[in-house]
Amino acid sequence: MDEMTHKVSLTEIFLTFAKIGITGFGGGMAIVALVERICVKEKEWLSSEEFMHGLAFGQILGPFSLNVCTFTGHHLRGIRGGVTAAVAFILPSFLLVSLLSWLYFTFHKLPQLQAALKGTNPVVIGLIVVVAIDMGRKQIRGANGCLMALAAFAATVLIKLNAAWVLLAAALWSLCLTLYRRSHC
Repeated sequence: MDEMTHKVSLTEIFLTFAKIGITGFGGGMAIVALVERICVKEKEWLSSEEFMHGLAFGQILGPFSLNVCTFTGHHLRGIRGGVTAAVAFILPSFLLVSLLSWLYFTFHKLPQLQAALKGTNPVVIGLIVVVAIDMGRKQIRGANGCLMALAAFAATVLIKLNAAWVLLAAALWSLCLTLYRRSHC
């Protein structure tokens, strides 16, 4: 473990990810952007490159926003840090969704509630688009990066290929390209 793992307490990890869990809205990429802002830019717990690797790993299994939190916590304090970050991130959402579920099933026939729910979907989509553009500007460099991003977009949106296969293909392509460049230099 590096020096960073001893500086960040489990309490600070818990409070940080509980704050993310409480203030994060929109799920998915909206949460990922919040984690990046807090953990990479503000607290400097990990580099942008490390964060992107955690995001790539997080895409493979389950909810990637939770996986990014777990990855960051694990980076800071090992398994205990990962579990602490995951529990702290999930707890506010679990409590709020439990309350909202009860309210919804108790009052779901009220027209005011139905009208309020219709307005949330465009906001969530807007947040995701803004985050994707921001992350793309930072991480896509050069013609190869642009082509890989377009190919990944096409594979997931048009062909509906699973994100794990897209990530595997991108990793293999990068490996082949690196090996080709080394052998021809």
